[in-house]
Amino acid sequence: MSINKVLFSTIAACFFLTACSREYFVQTEGNMPSKDDIMQIKRGMPQDEVRRIMGSPSVVSSLDHRTWIYMNSTMERMAFFEPKELERNVVAIEFTPEGRVQKVVQLTKENGKNITISKDSTPVMGSEETFMEKYFGGVGYMPIQPTKENNGL
Repeated sequence: MSINKVLFSTIAACFFLTACSREYFVQTEGNMPSKDDIMQIKRGMPQDEVRRIMGSPSVVSSLDHRTWIYMNSTMERMAFFEPKELERNVVAIEFTPEGRVQKVVQLTKENGKNITISKDSTPVMGSEETFMEKYFGGVGYMPIQPTKENNGL
């Protein structure tokens, strides 16, 4: 190998290595009111007053619509590596059926729980591909469609 090729390779390697940044990007996501706003929320306060002070919640409970959740998290990211959560804050406000504040709960990353998402799936009848569908489906093979004449087969 000539000296020119070695020199060019060394310069190119240095250029590519310096192009890789080791800087972290800190990003905050979510809607978290200030601590002063949270301290203004008192038991018995109506929902419209809570919304005026705190703004719209990040999430409203889908089961009973009586729990408003405000949350944010601060993430540290670098290139394509998995992000690292630095901070998490959650404020849950529970209302009575009449729409008055019943309870205010504050959680942080330290006293919260990490939930592992299950990757299991439930098989659905008829969704599995047959051998013919899998290997010949793209070359003109049309599987038999269920009809009344073939009893759904």
